[in-house]
Amino acid sequence: MLIRNARLVAVTEAVPGLVDVRLDGGRVVEVGASLRGEETSYDAGGRWLAPGLWDQHVHLGQWTLASARLDLGPARSSAEAVALVRQRLEEWPDLPVIGWGHRPTAWPDNPTVSDLDAIGSDQPIVLIAGDGHHGWLNTVALHALALPIRDSVVSEAEWFMAYGRLASVLGQDGTGPDAYRRSMEAAAAQGVVGLVDLEFSGGVADWVERWGGGADLLRIRHACYADGLDDVLARGLRSGDPLADDPRLTMGPLKIISDGSLNTRTAWCCEPYAEKAVPGFEEGQPNQSPDELRGLLARAAAGGLEVAVHAIGDRAVTEALAAFEDTGARGGIEHVQLTTRDDVRRMARLGVRASVQPAHLLDDRDVTERLWPGRAERCFPLRWMLDDGVDVVLGSDAPVSPLDPWLAIASAVHRSGDDREPWHPEQSITAREALVASTDGWGTVAAGHPADLVLLDADPLDGASDREHATRLRSFADHVVETWVAGATAYSRS
Repeated sequence: MLIRNARLVAVTEAVPGLVDVRLDGGRVVEVGASLRGEETSYDAGGRWLAPGLWDQHVHLGQWTLASARLDLGPARSSAEAVALVRQRLEEWPDLPVIGWGHRPTAWPDNPTVSDLDAIGSDQPIVLIAGDGHHGWLNTVALHALALPIRDSVVSEAEWFMAYGRLASVLGQDGTGPDAYRRSMEAAAAQGVVGLVDLEFSGGVADWVERWGGGADLLRIRHACYADGLDDVLARGLRSGDPLADDPRLTMGPLKIISDGSLNTRTAWCCEPYAEKAVPGFEEGQPNQSPDELRGLLARAAAGGLEVAVHAIGDRAVTEALAAFEDTGARGGIEHVQLTTRDDVRRMARLGVRASVQPAHLLDDRDVTERLWPGRAERCFPLRWMLDDGVDVVLGSDAPVSPLDPWLAIASAVHRSGDDREPWHPEQSITAREALVASTDGWGTVAAGHPADLVLLDADPLDGASDREHATRLRSFADHVVETWVAGATAYSRS
């Protein structure tokens, strides 16, 4: 195909005037003015052409399920959440309840199993926290998932293991190939061409089957967890290797969750939480010992796998970097929500990538000031990272935040999602820097690039003040005209 009369978004360098872009074999092979050829032509009509966007951190199965879940985001107490569950059961008394989005850190009470049992339903009730790090279940669901009976939530590693068994309890859970395909179509409509899938459950065979069933619209990098590492190594798979004989579906990293989260007060920090700390773990806690963490990184490195280490607290980041340095493993740290300037410089020296989800700062701004007082200037330190030479990539952590790359870009630029002033604006980055971090390392469209492109009817880098520009960027999906993956149309507004 020959895309004619396009303006190139100056992601890394400016290219003045209108150009034609020739695509062949899934790649950009030529860029220039008034190219000649007999291929099918697409007239861009002076619109803006950019490399397609990537979301570097998605739980695609959970995101696919999100539209069918009970939304608990509005709940401000256990009682309000229970009322929403009760209302759902009144409407559909013969169906299990799966909910998403409650954030009990600011609630006056802690969620308990007995609160849900008091509803009196014989259906499983499974309510997943907004950060994904705990499940609030009734006793029926605890039995169904073969979990020990308790009155508290199921959290961290125990919850991640239980999540993979949800389908057996809830029956048809809406995560078949057709459902995945719909999620991909929605992403393509925002200009997304690729996703790094860090879903807790499922393995290589699951993705190959799903791909063959039609969930093959976008590029996917499939991550494994420790419980799937033996299978991946036995298959001889290295990061970047194609799965299903298709280069668009590839093996991604080994994902390791090394600590918890801010809202559950389990992110591992150098200093104690200011309030509501977990008894006995006032600084949060790791999910592996240092030796266990190094063992996983060493196995991945020996097998040719990159590593994606979830580390939210500053102590977790320090320990993850020590493990990278000791083992020579390659990859990155996911989240890097709280860290120090010295560790940022250490990331740059070691070549460890920072995979950050800027929209989290919109949700965690107020909680951070309460639980980590005096540390907010070290949260989501994107400016430090870029200034010190760290390779930064952006994502959403969907469904914790929406699968929306424009929201991530806007959050990185302005660091506010409401009428308040930006939160620590000294850590803001420019729209151009945020776009670079959202295109999987590809700059201004050029020969040799993959034919993973998005056509826009406006220039995303054309903005006035940060506030006005961020407001415009948050709705920039409305400007997506066409999305191509490997030269094939993944979305067309027409």
